[in-house]
Parts: sequence; C-alpha cells; structure tokens
Amino acid sequence: MRTFVIAKNVFQEVVRDRILYVIGFYALILAIAARVLPEVSASNENKIFLDFGIVAMSAMSLIVVVFIGAGLVKKEIDKRTILVLIAKPVSRSEIIAGKFLGLSAVLAILIATMTAIYLVFLQLENIPHPTLSILIAAVFLFLQLSLINAVAITLGVFTNSLLAVTLTFAVYLMGNITQDLVKLGRLSQNPTLERITQGLYLILPDLSRLDLKNDAVYGLQALPNATMLITNAGYGVLYSIMLLAIASFVFSKREF
Repeated sequence: MRTFVIAKNVFQEVVRDRILYVIGFYALILAIAARVLPEVSASNENKIFLDFGIVAMSAMSLIVVVFIGAGLVKKEIDKRTILVLIAKPVSRSEIIAGKFLGLSAVLAILIATMTAIYLVFLQLENIPHPTLSILIAAVFLFLQLSLINAVAITLGVFTNSLLAVTLTFAVYLMGNITQDLVKLGRLSQNPTLERITQGLYLILPDLSRLDLKNDAVYGLQALPNATMLITNAGYGVLYSIMLLAIASFVFSKREF
C-alpha cells in the first residue's frame, strides 16, 4: 500500500505538470500530417501516415519518460523532500518502486490514448491497417518505454539529472542496435572488437525485442508467434525488475 501511495502521488504530480497536453499535440500533428502528406507524397501517403503515426507516438512518449524519469529521485533529493519520505515507515525500495509505477501509469495512459487517436485517424482517412498488430505493437511500446523508465530512474539515482537524461537516450539508441553491433563485431574478424560488442550486447537491454513498429506497419499480420511475444515481454519485465533492484540497492546506501 505504501508503494501505491507513492505511485499515486507521482501520477498526480506528473498530471499537474500538464504532461497529458502531449496527447493534444499528438492529435494536432496527426491532423496536420493527414492534410499535408497527400500534397507532398507520390501516392504513398497511406504507408507514410501509418509509419509517421506510430513513430511520433514512440518519440513523444520517449521524451516524456526520459526527462521525467531521470529527475524523479533527483528532484526529491534537491528539494530535500527525501528527508520527509525516509523519515516515514517506508523503505527506500518502496520509494523507487512507487516512482516507477507512478510514471508507468502516466505512460500507459499516454500510449493508450494516442493509440486510440491513431486508429481513429486511420479509420477517418480510410487507410487499410492491421488493428490487432497495431494494438500489440502499442503494448510492446509500453513495455519498451517502461524499461527505459527503469533505466532513467536508475541513472537518476547515480548521477545528476542532465547526465541521466543524456545516458538514458544513449542506452535507448544503443539498445535498439545491439544485435547489429554483434553482427558488426563478427564481420570485423577482430577478436577485441568482437569481445567489446558481445559485452555491450550482454550489458545493454536488447530493445529491438520489444520493437514491433515495423512488423505492425509493414509486415501487416506477420508478428512473431505467441511464444516469442511472451518470451520477449518477459525479457522486458525481468530487465526492468533487475534495474529497479540495482537502483534500490544504490539508493539504500546513500546518506542524506
């Protein structure tokens, strides 16, 4: 219950900061894209709109998660409100878990609402689309960005907010190309480079396992089978739990 109270407070605080205005901005840029794309594209406006809508959803949610997540713990430390929290009968791991769950709830609302808006626009514009595939891709986008949320919170415990934001974006970018890095290491036939790329693959999250945007938009119904989907979802959840455990351990050793 203490964890959920903290999560509720984080949720309310983020909503008060008018983060949900992002939803309105998303609807606006989709409306503009729906009018502009037919004028500038060469009969490919449907496919471009399909791609643009889901990429814009991903990018806007990522920005929200990184900038807010990186400062969730640091803000409490800077304002000294952390002293009030740790003076209460609440463990530091509960604080970390509450921060994570609160921002994840905001993220869930953002992605669910933007997905609904996206599907409405596709329907209004009479653009053929695989609804089930898009919904599954949206669920996995939530899992991917929840993992990034855990990364941002963990780095926010270690470092200042600016560095945490920078490193979180770096983890996101590198996490999407870890499999390519491994292939590059093998092609280089350089043992040192191959060991480095293998190490990066083991340390960094493999975010490509949670990225189904291209499958949903271009592959239509050609999503991974159910077993693979469950395995990849479990990977994302376990990686997030591991990061939160690290954040809780480091946070428990800090003195204020």
